[in-house]
Amino acid sequence: MAHRVAVMTRVGCHSCVQAEADVERICAELGVPWSARDVDSDPELRAEYGDRVPVILIDGAEHGYWSVEEDRFRRALAR
Repeated sequence: MAHRVAVMTRVGCHSCVQAEADVERICAELGVPWSARDVDSDPELRAEYGDRVPVILIDGAEHGYWSVEEDRFRRALAR
């Protein structure tokens, strides 16, 4: 099964920059497509994610937030 990963971010968020770098590296290794989305670009996203960014989604479901737990993230993508 091909997974899709999204990282919900915001400009000026140091944790978001780190999470994007981690996701980019891991997804590149595993051949998994990913994207980033600025929550401040959409009022609904801003209301949903607020200050919890970065939030990592796998196949549209929330996997985690604030940081990438690499082992857990890799296991989820291996399923």
